[in-house]
Amino acid sequence: MPITCTDIPKFICALLLPPIGVWMEKGCGADLVINIVLTILGFIPGVIHACFIICWY
Repeated sequence: MPITCTDIPKFICALLLPPIGVWMEKGCGADLVINIVLTILGFIPGVIHACFIICWY
């Protein structure tokens, strides 16, 4: 999927606090829970997952 202007704030949020970027893209759901767990286990996996979700959807 191409990156749009609305994805830029999501990427900024994903770098600062990954669950916020996922929440902005997908809302409350399984992806948000997975991202919260990944962020708790390690910040970098949470950022990678958030960027993947933003790019994919």
